[in-house]
Amino acid sequence: MQLPWSRLARWSASLLAGFTLVCVALLSAPAAAAPPGRMDAYVLDDSNALGPGELDRVRAAVERLYTDHQVRLWIAYVPDFDGLGAETWAERTAGASGFGNRDLLLAVATESRDYWFYGDLPSGVGDSELDDLLTREVEPALHDSRWADAGIAAADGLGAALRGGTGGGRTAAVLWALVGVGVLGFGGFWLWRRKQRRDLGRAQLDAARRLDLGDSVALAALPLDILHQRSREALVDIDNAIRTSAEELEIATGEFGATAVSPFATALANAKAAASKAFSIRQQLDDEIPETPDEQRALLVELLGTIGRADGELEARVTEFDQMRSLLINAPARLDALTRDLVELTGRLPGSEAELARLGAAHPASVLAPIRDNVGMARERITFAEQNVDIGRDALVQPVGKQGAAVPAIRSAEGAVGQARTLLDAVDNAAGDIEQARAGLPAALAELRQDLADAAGLTTHGGPELTAAINVARQALTTAESAAEADPLGSFHAAVAADGDLDQAIAAATDRKLAAEDLARRLAQTLTDARARVQQAGDYIGTRRGGVEAPARTRLSEAQRSLDEAQRLSATNPADALRSARSAADLAGRALQEAQADVAAWESSRSQYTGSYGRGPFGGGFGGGGAVLGGILIEDMLRGAGGYRRSSGAGGWSAGSYGGSAGSRRISRGGRF
Repeated sequence: MQLPWSRLARWSASLLAGFTLVCVALLSAPAAAAPPGRMDAYVLDDSNALGPGELDRVRAAVERLYTDHQVRLWIAYVPDFDGLGAETWAERTAGASGFGNRDLLLAVATESRDYWFYGDLPSGVGDSELDDLLTREVEPALHDSRWADAGIAAADGLGAALRGGTGGGRTAAVLWALVGVGVLGFGGFWLWRRKQRRDLGRAQLDAARRLDLGDSVALAALPLDILHQRSREALVDIDNAIRTSAEELEIATGEFGATAVSPFATALANAKAAASKAFSIRQQLDDEIPETPDEQRALLVELLGTIGRADGELEARVTEFDQMRSLLINAPARLDALTRDLVELTGRLPGSEAELARLGAAHPASVLAPIRDNVGMARERITFAEQNVDIGRDALVQPVGKQGAAVPAIRSAEGAVGQARTLLDAVDNAAGDIEQARAGLPAALAELRQDLADAAGLTTHGGPELTAAINVARQALTTAESAAEADPLGSFHAAVAADGDLDQAIAAATDRKLAAEDLARRLAQTLTDARARVQQAGDYIGTRRGGVEAPARTRLSEAQRSLDEAQRLSATNPADALRSARSAADLAGRALQEAQADVAAWESSRSQYTGSYGRGPFGGGFGGGGAVLGGILIEDMLRGAGGYRRSSGAGGWSAGSYGGSAGSRRISRGGRF
C-alpha cells in the first residue's frame, strides 16, 4: 500500500518534472526526427540527451552486460519516432540492424516522451522481473529526464536478473526501506505475514512462468491457486500472440502473396485451434459445475500443455518469418551483390572452358566424366540468375505491399549463383586433384598391401566381415594397379575406400583376438586356482574324514565335477570353461570351510568323553584319536539318546576296510539330551 506522504511526494515530483519539461520545450529548438534504421553502435544519441561523460557510463554498463551474460543491449536516444508508433519504430530498427535472439533494444524518444523495449527476453529473466525493472528503475529515470540513468538501470537490472538477483536498484531499495518503515511504524505483524504470503505466491508464480508448459509433471506439482493464475496469464499471452501474428501475417500476405506465407498461415491456424481448446477448458473450470481439486489440477495441466503446443506452433516459424521480412528490407543490396557475382562468374567461363579442353586432351574421357558438362551447366545457371535479378529489380519499383515477388527471385538467383560457382570450381580444381591423386597413389597402394598382410593373420578372429573386406581390398588393389596411369583419381579413391573398410574389419578382428587371448589367460589362472583349492579341500577332508559331515563332502564333489567340466571345455568353449572353473574354486573353498567346522565340532564332542584330545581305547597318546579322526579306525559305537554307548561287540574299535558304508562308519557326535 502506498503511504500518503509518499503519494504526495510523487505528485510533487510529477508537477516539478512537468514544469521543467514545459520550460525546456519553450527554450529548446526542436531536433530533427529520426527514422528507423540500422544501428552501428550499441548506444546511439541522436537527440544529444547525454551529457559529458554520460555516454561512456552507458556504454560501460552495456559492455558489462555482454561480458557477463553475452546479451547485447542496444540503446537509442532519438527526439521522436518519426511519426511511427514506438513499437513499430523499434521493430523496424531491429529488423534493419539484423538483431537476433540475444539482442535487445531500448528505444527512447526524449521529446515525444515515450519509449519501447524490444527483443526476445533472455532465459532466466521472468516477466515479473522485467516489469519491476521497467516500472521501478527505467521509467522513473526517464520520467525525471535522467537519460543515462535509465540506460544504465536497464543494463544493470538485466544483469542482476540473469545472475539471480532481484533486478532492483536504488529506487527499489528506497521503496523497500519505506515499506519497512511503514511496517515498523504500524507494528503490524499481520501486515508482515500478509506480505510474506504475497511474496511466496509471487515467487511461486514466477517459478511457474519459467516452467516448460509441456512439462506436465512439474506443472502438476504446483499449488492449485498458482495453476489457476498461470493458466489465466497464459491464455492472455497466447491470445495476444495469435492476434499479433494474424495482423503480421495479413501484411506479409499482401507483400509476398498467399503461396509464400502458406507455412505461416498453417502454423497460425494450428495455434488458433489449440488456443480454442484451451479456452474451452478454462470455461469448463469457470462454469457453475464444480470440479474436485484433482479434476481441476488435471484440467489445468491439460490447458497449459495445450497453450504450450499453440505457442510452439508460432515460435517454430519465427526465424523463417523474420528472414522473409528482412530479405525484402535488404533486397536492393542483395541484388547489387548478385550482379557483382554474375559479372565475376561470366568472366571465368572462357578460362574454365579452355581448362576443360586441356584436360580432355591429357586424360581419358572416363576420368573427366563428372565435370564434362560443368561449363555449359554453369552458363545456364548464370543466365537463370540474371533473369531473376531482373525480376527482383522490377518488383522493387512496385508500390509498398506489391514487392513480394522480389523475395523468391532473390532466393532463386542466389541458389543459381552458388551452383554456377561450384561447377566452375570443379573444373578449375580438377587438374590439381588429379595430380594430387597421382602423387599419393603409391603410398595408398603400399598401405593397402600391408593391411592385407596384417589381415591374413587375423582370419581366425575376423569372421565373415574380415573375409569380405579382404576380398574387396584385393579386387581394388588389382584394379588400381592396372588403371593407375589412365585413371589416377579413380584408382586413388578405390584404394583409399577399400583400405578404410579393411581397417575397420582389422580393428574388429584385433579386438576379438585380444579378447580371446585375455579370456585364455584368465581361464588358465582360474583353472590353476581351482585345482589348488579342490586339492586342498580334498586333502583336508581325506585326512579328517572321520569327523566331516555330508555337506562339506557334497561341496567337494560338486567342485570336482565343475573342475572336470572346465578342463573338458577349455579348448572348445573357454567362456563356459571359465564359469565352471570359477564355480569349482568357490565350491572347494566352501567345502574346506564346512569341513573345518565339522572337525572342530568333532574334537569338542570327543573331549566330553575322553577328557583330552587323542585318548582312546589304545591308551594315552596321539595315535588313537588321530586314527579315528582320519578314518583309519572306526569306533563301534552307536549314538543313543544320552550320548555315546558302546556296542555289545568286543573291543569297540576296528580298522576300516574295503567295502560299503557298514565297514567304514565314522564316529558321530551328540550332546546332552
